[in-house]
Amino acid sequence: MNFKKPRFWDYKKPTFLSYLLLPFTLPLIINNFFLKLKKKDEFNNKITKICVGNIYVGGTGKTPLVIKIFQILNQLNYKTAVIKKFYRNHFDEQKILNNNTKLYCLKNRVTAVYEAIKDKNDIVIFDDGLQDRSINYDLKFICFNNIKWIGNGFLIPAGPLRERVESILKYDAVFINGNENDNTNLRLFIREYNKNIKIFESHYFPKNIDQFNTTERYVVFSGIGNPESFLETLVRNKINIVKTINFPDHFNYTQKDIDKIKLQAKKLNAKIITTEKDYVKINPDKNNDIMFLKIELKIKNEEKLIDYLKLHI
Repeated sequence: MNFKKPRFWDYKKPTFLSYLLLPFTLPLIINNFFLKLKKKDEFNNKITKICVGNIYVGGTGKTPLVIKIFQILNQLNYKTAVIKKFYRNHFDEQKILNNNTKLYCLKNRVTAVYEAIKDKNDIVIFDDGLQDRSINYDLKFICFNNIKWIGNGFLIPAGPLRERVESILKYDAVFINGNENDNTNLRLFIREYNKNIKIFESHYFPKNIDQFNTTERYVVFSGIGNPESFLETLVRNKINIVKTINFPDHFNYTQKDIDKIKLQAKKLNAKIITTEKDYVKINPDKNNDIMFLKIELKIKNEEKLIDYLKLHI
């Protein structure tokens, strides 16, 4: 099932509909209460477990951050693997992780940890799973996007949050991901809830932007959690966007969908750009005229992150 977030979730102030849906947040509140309970580590400290997750639904830069941390730990000579729970409609992220890391993708995260231990890994990084009560993580990192932040601040279904923002108290570090914006207000807000938490900032760096001609016209399509950051990256690099087409996150494209996009681009005398996450889901043999933007997450003061990881693992 492909889910497209309601627009009112990201309004800066809650709407009447948000307040109307507040009673339906009760099951989530009850579930989150049990997240506070300490879990027994059934792995007997055989492996270090780092979780990169979020409390805002979708589009916070978890997967690029997982890849970056994986690269750092490998450079530090730790045998590292990545765990992502298998979901049939998450093929896009699974393929990107498989291409860039050593991936264990199973239906059960605990089983995946045992597989990683059996293969003598030192560290596993979880892409998502902060709300999974079956695992006691050694380090818990929470991601936010600096455009969407916490939306209207309400829990699902009244807003986009899996947990209340006060849950920052129980996490080890916050990552503010997105484009190179001034995040001063976000840092101050985070400090109000947890004055001692470590805060890291990052931005998306386009690795192949030189492949795009700024004198051309482009139709841009994507099915990601936060298309705004993607579009902002293109605009900052002077890409002339004449039309944008947004699909739900993890959208599974058919060739018919792609042909419709091509027809619109032809009418506008434009070329087509998408994200790497979307491109891996289409047939490259039939769509070699579609380009994709390859991005890398750049950590501000990366040395501080390296020192932090050395200290805590």
